[in-house]
Amino acid sequence: MAYTTTTSRPVSLWLYGLAALVCIMILVGGATRLTDSGLSITEWNLVSGALPPLSEAAWLASFEAYQQSSEYQLQNMGMTLEEFREIFWWEWGHRQLGRFIGLYMAIPLVVFWLRGALSHQLKPRLVGLMLLIGLQGAVGWWMVASGLVDRVDVSQYRLATHLAIAFVILGIALWLAVEASEGAPPVRSGSLTRLSFCIWGLVLFQIVLGAFVAGLDAGKIYNTWPLMEGQLIPDGYLGGHPFFSAIFESHAAVQMHHRWTGYLAAIGVGYLAWRIYREPRVTMKPFMVILPALVLAQMSLGIAALLSVVPLHLGLAHQAGAVILFVAVGAATWTARRSS
Repeated sequence: MAYTTTTSRPVSLWLYGLAALVCIMILVGGATRLTDSGLSITEWNLVSGALPPLSEAAWLASFEAYQQSSEYQLQNMGMTLEEFREIFWWEWGHRQLGRFIGLYMAIPLVVFWLRGALSHQLKPRLVGLMLLIGLQGAVGWWMVASGLVDRVDVSQYRLATHLAIAFVILGIALWLAVEASEGAPPVRSGSLTRLSFCIWGLVLFQIVLGAFVAGLDAGKIYNTWPLMEGQLIPDGYLGGHPFFSAIFESHAAVQMHHRWTGYLAAIGVGYLAWRIYREPRVTMKPFMVILPALVLAQMSLGIAALLSVVPLHLGLAHQAGAVILFVAVGAATWTARRSS
């Protein structure tokens, strides 16, 4: 059966499923980072890497390869094989989920295309999304490779790039899913639409700053709030770096920037909620309550994680909160731009 309209429930459900998988992928990636598991597999092979070690000899070979890494030699010397298995499974699961997402995107795309289920407007966007997912896989290995020599963690720059692309994929998938479900009514280009896009971009920027905090383990210092060890700007702000490199490499600086951009995002969301309050369209009204509630919950999770030196459960909860807030602001943006 071919679909000739611009809307398609099967296509929409497929894209919503893709968005859900990307959300899970972001959380699994966060757990991989928080458990220091990301460097446990020291090679990348698209085909043979799909299988875990299937014998004791294969496990020993994988462990010996990991023992050549800087992370093992500088941080995990003396780790047992059983301890290695624990971190291995996180990274292996992360990679397998990435493979599954690639197949989940590619196979239905071909099927829907051949059945005529995709509108002309949707086809190039979906091809672009498929290419972006492929790029994300390459960026993931580029990130891991940065941590295998002369350091015990991946580059915070590459981690931030990897996370930013994941959220861009999530945003595109959700946007196209709603469009496949609801169609594309006349576009509104008023000030509320522009404000919504700006707040969505600010939330993404704050998430990227969070990746720098995670990449440098900067959440494990200055574990006080609202001040940083009693100071608004901590003494270690520059951390011995020139100013412009300190922005991305000083532990104190990246944490402070993440804090203050969080406050800015909260103010921005509050202003957006006030604008929605004054907006006559009923379809926008739920966001007047949803968005402030989510941003306050996310700030509370961030503060709790900071004060307790980022335990796994709070770190993951904070990352999940970022995903939910990003999705909610994206939904508000779509509604502001497309609501009839």
